[in-house]
Amino acid sequence: MQWLALLEINESMKPFLDDHFLLNSKTAERLYHEFAKTAPIIDYHNHLSPALIAADHRFENPTQAWLNGDHYKWRAMRANGVDESLITGNRPDADKFHAWASTVPYTLRNPLYHWTHLELRRYFGITEVLNGTTAPKLYEQATAMLQSKANSVKGLLEKMNVRVLCTTDDPLDDLAFHQQIRSQNWKVKVFPAFRPDKAMNVDDLPSFRQYVDSLEKSADVSIGSWNDYLDALKKRHDYFAANDCVVSDHGLEELYAEDYSQTEIEAIFNKARNGSTLSLTERLKFKSALLVSFAEWDWEKGFVQQYHLGALRNNNSRMLKQLGPDTGWDSLGDLPQARALSRFLDRLDRNNTLAKTILYNLNRSEEHTSELQSLAYLVCRLLLEK
Repeated sequence: MQWLALLEINESMKPFLDDHFLLNSKTAERLYHEFAKTAPIIDYHNHLSPALIAADHRFENPTQAWLNGDHYKWRAMRANGVDESLITGNRPDADKFHAWASTVPYTLRNPLYHWTHLELRRYFGITEVLNGTTAPKLYEQATAMLQSKANSVKGLLEKMNVRVLCTTDDPLDDLAFHQQIRSQNWKVKVFPAFRPDKAMNVDDLPSFRQYVDSLEKSADVSIGSWNDYLDALKKRHDYFAANDCVVSDHGLEELYAEDYSQTEIEAIFNKARNGSTLSLTERLKFKSALLVSFAEWDWEKGFVQQYHLGALRNNNSRMLKQLGPDTGWDSLGDLPQARALSRFLDRLDRNNTLAKTILYNLNRSEEHTSELQSLAYLVCRLLLEK
């Protein structure tokens, strides 16, 4: 395409990134270089693997470090017509890297384009633009650098001056890798985050029933009623708190704030446990009841609760069955958020059980609701005091 050719010409004239990238005034340059650049990173939401951190894993090549599990890149590659065998298939890592590199020029004006080149520059000192032509050279260069101990998982995190990070963990997790990391006395603090999305998913009854069975084993209890289910989840919440957890994390299409009674929820749980179909109203009431319980436990423990709203999850049921969740099949949702969000937060506030809260709206047309992200400062303080 003509604009791609012009882009490559312009890139050959000057580096794409310089020390003042995105800094458009002298004030911005001073604030960044004198203050922000050396500030530590406090990352209270990510999907890093505690197992890889505990083992201080060394990636064999940039595909393993960069593309494996990164569903944002996977979505872009699919949109560019890349065959699935080069995304989640068993093709060689070098071929997958080349497929991503060939996609990168088409991500111009998307944050992926900026992130890609910032990461190449800051982790590996690579300033060349990544595309199909430069891919073989940059793959070899990054592969060679990843063999160094300085570029192990812990080395890469230390290089970016990470001080605190919170992974994303299901209530069923035994947190063994977190315990292992803690025993290593590593200078970076790694905490779990309580993410009970699967515990709420009565939209998929076979998976929900399987989850309840797994929870019985994890909590070492028998679950025959709604109260049993709640007690088992509370036991896991307590376990997370005992293992230095200070945040919860919820990925929701929308906040659920239906009115319900104890009797209704007990009946709904029994139907779900037996595999009987639930109505939309029943599903919403069940999720509402669980959200309130989770929020009350968070308040009790002094957790900070995070809600990710506005994404429409797992649109492709065939690929969900084949690859599982978080594999690049989500999209923006168009659900209204304000009314239910107001009801949910107000209910907790009336009972004086509203914990510190961070809201992320993934739908950019609803960005006005993201003003509460300023509360992120509170999370940083809480984590640093831990």
